[in-house]
Amino acid sequence: MSSETSGWYARLDHECPDRASQIEIWLDSWMEATLNGQPVAAALPIGWPTLPAGLVSNPGGVLDHLLARFEAESDGRSPRGVYATPAKFVDGILNDELQHGRNQRKEPPATLSLAALPPSFRTFAKQVNEGIEGHSSVQEHDSEDKDGRTGTGIPLPFADPCVGAGLFAERILRIHAERSLSMEPEIRKADTLRLLEGLQLIDSSEIAVESARRRLLIVLARLDLVDLNGEGDVGEISMSEAEMILESNVRCGDPLRGEWPWNERPRLIVSRPPWLRIKDRFRGHPDGSRMRKDLSKELREFMDPDGKPRFSAIMGNVNLYRLFIERSLQLCAEGGRVRLIVPDSVLREKSSSPLRKIMVQEHNWESVWSFPEDSRLLFGGSQGVAVLAINTKGSTEVLTSFGPLTTSDIIPGKGLDSSAPFLELERGPWSMWTDANWAVPKMPRSPKQRERTLLAIGSLADKPRLIEEGTWLNPSGKAIRVRVGEVDRGSWSSSISDWDPTEPGVPFVRGTHIDIVKGRVSLVHPAFNPSTTKDAHFRLAKWDGPEEMLSGYRIACQAIVNPQTERRLLWTVIPPGCVIGNSVSFLDLPPQVMEGLEERFGDIGSGMEVLAEQLNSSDLDLWSKAWAANNNVNNYEIETLPFRDIEPESSDSQIGSQGRQ
Repeated sequence: MSSETSGWYARLDHECPDRASQIEIWLDSWMEATLNGQPVAAALPIGWPTLPAGLVSNPGGVLDHLLARFEAESDGRSPRGVYATPAKFVDGILNDELQHGRNQRKEPPATLSLAALPPSFRTFAKQVNEGIEGHSSVQEHDSEDKDGRTGTGIPLPFADPCVGAGLFAERILRIHAERSLSMEPEIRKADTLRLLEGLQLIDSSEIAVESARRRLLIVLARLDLVDLNGEGDVGEISMSEAEMILESNVRCGDPLRGEWPWNERPRLIVSRPPWLRIKDRFRGHPDGSRMRKDLSKELREFMDPDGKPRFSAIMGNVNLYRLFIERSLQLCAEGGRVRLIVPDSVLREKSSSPLRKIMVQEHNWESVWSFPEDSRLLFGGSQGVAVLAINTKGSTEVLTSFGPLTTSDIIPGKGLDSSAPFLELERGPWSMWTDANWAVPKMPRSPKQRERTLLAIGSLADKPRLIEEGTWLNPSGKAIRVRVGEVDRGSWSSSISDWDPTEPGVPFVRGTHIDIVKGRVSLVHPAFNPSTTKDAHFRLAKWDGPEEMLSGYRIACQAIVNPQTERRLLWTVIPPGCVIGNSVSFLDLPPQVMEGLEERFGDIGSGMEVLAEQLNSSDLDLWSKAWAANNNVNNYEIETLPFRDIEPESSDSQIGSQGRQ
């Protein structure tokens, strides 16, 4: 959002502090401007700030943003930093869905296939592929079913289970209006009525529902589909009839905990569900803690009339967007279609694994569009964006993953550019690569880098995982654990200070002390590297707290990384007598593993250096980047790193070639 635009909302808050009133006044002004054939700026109350040029032509976008701010404040969240979904992005999704149809296959053939794998793994994956249960052909969409579509090609019923201020419905009306221009007036009117009667729009917020109803009526009038001044004519619906239909088909209700209020199941669901965890709701309410706990418990335990849990994929914190994915798949008609805008973390995070299994094993997850954080598509670029396309019922044999994408990959009036990078994930190899958790790899855009990443995945996928027992590294019966550094800087701030070699204290190692120096991952703490300049490495680098925090040799890595850096994995050996902060993760090695390293490599320090070199390998870094869910190198990710056997003379920590990627 531009500074000019954000400044307008700030000035509006000063002039009209009540956000519900802002919405009502905006809708009133938009309606008055429509009746008078004016732009909305001409009808705004005296005293409201002058509408900037960027908002004059987008009254619907203003409404979306006003509602987003209202709902954030109602939840006790800050209205600052909320972003409405861009209309052009929604247009791209809808046009792609309506114009290009389903189950398309791009040429050339799949860039991710058995042929790309090493021979040994290729044979294994082939066997698995053949033996996977639930193998079935991809469900085909019946594009010839004219009875299930409007004359403009829109499947009915068309649903949005979290309609908000009606953005998706507005854009579908605009597409319909453009496509119907060549129709005879009476046919166009009849087709518009059919579309309106086939809408199924619902939201749990009364103000959202009222906003959507009024917005759609205004848009219909501006598209010359509804007559606001009379009883209609041969080509236009009367205002009273349109209001009656919208009253019936834009409803207030909770689709997560309630029943679907229409008899017919939707054939197409397109929506952007709330990106919100239950733990982040009701923060401003006096009884917010209890309300969050009660809602979380209710959703976890909610039963359908048949006695089965409605939400079987809940894992970790209850997140609304994940619930809406599962619920949308339940609501959609068999052979129908679901398109949802969600955070791209759903593609790789562990807590979304049960949901991905449902999408793959019970439905045909046809495709996903992936936009990285720096695409700045939604939420100001703070999160990556994924667009899921799922055919309900059946099973997934091939998932086409498009990405990384940019906004330039969306072609106005068409959808996704046919030249956008893509990857086809075949069920067998995909299952093996992910241990059947169906994570979707994050790929580079460069063809050369994509090839390198694929080769790395193929060469590592069948290797034992780091924490597995019975391997050369850990032949014992006690598992290797991943731990977070023992010191929280906030809790121990009085015991942490800047490094001064003349004063007593021991090294306090933070994530920033692990860095690349001359092509090698190194510990750049001033206690061990006298050449370290007095910069950030000296800050908060000394510990003078309890001595029991000190430990022996440890192998550790940065726990939080910048997604724009060349490497994701930065491992180094921490010498004895150090304290580690919680921005660093380390391997808790059983005594048997420590003894094995010492026996194999001469001493424990040398053994850990070799282990660190292996963990810093270029292939393993590419693997980590491909499967990363976020900027945190979490414990689960480290535990599941594939790990090759190594020889005492092995050395792969020299990463000059990796640094040139």
